Amino acid sequence: MRTLTVVRTHRIAPSMVRVVLTGPDLDALPDLTFTDHYVKLKLGDVTRTYTIRSLDRAARELALDFVIHGDQGLAGPWAAAAQPGDALSFVGPGGGWAPAPDADLHLLVGDESALPAIAAALEHLRATRDDARVEVYLEVASAAEEQPLPTTVNTEVHWIHRGPDDGYGEALTRAVLDAPAPGSPASVEAFVHGNADMVKPLRRHLFNDLGIPRDRVSISGYWRSGMDEDGWQSSKRDFNARMEAEQDAA
Repeated sequence: MRTLTVVRTHRIAPSMVRVVLTGPDLDALPDLTFTDHYVKLKLGDVTRTYTIRSLDRAARELALDFVIHGDQGLAGPWAAAAQPGDALSFVGPGGGWAPAPDADLHLLVGDESALPAIAAALEHLRATRDDARVEVYLEVASAAEEQPLPTTVNTEVHWIHRGPDDGYGEALTRAVLDAPAPGSPASVEAFVHGNADMVKPLRRHLFNDLGIPRDRVSISGYWRSGMDEDGWQSSKRDFNARMEAEQDAA
């Protein structure tokens, strides 16, 4: 368990707050070699998982981005009300994915929950391979929720806005399914994360329709509509097993 304190907060979009933390425990963190690194935040008796947006060792600052849904949930309201000096404890980091240097096209897809990991991947690509070709599909509630991203010179960002009758991930799924085929399957890598209800159709599309090799795809549900994190994590293994079995049988 590590504990940091809040330095400052910044509202980067109407429904997203960045919390910047510091403290001696940062020195014990390992090098963050992946772009999907996450920590398990301890909020009272509850644990919630959040992606690390950035770690600046020189400034001794760790940034986490929180989606805010009014008073719903635990982490969002905490972040919205956070003040300098507030303490936050966590375990981690975990993680295991970063953009492959040999990919001809990076396909990055997600809703708000995946936005920090996608932004971190873009930042990594801009620093290591600024000519990388990247197609980004991000679903947010409206144009007001769009935010600047650290892109390469060959990045195209598609902001997808949820309609009034859309569930999370539905508009995003339609946009990805309707997009042109991205090229030679073996030269494409994909990072697709967000609401679990969008994962099943997009997984089938990537593997069956486009023929992208499975070892070139990172795809998983970060959350699922109607479930808190405890409920989703306890059912995630069975959900993934059923999804794989259905796809293998197709």
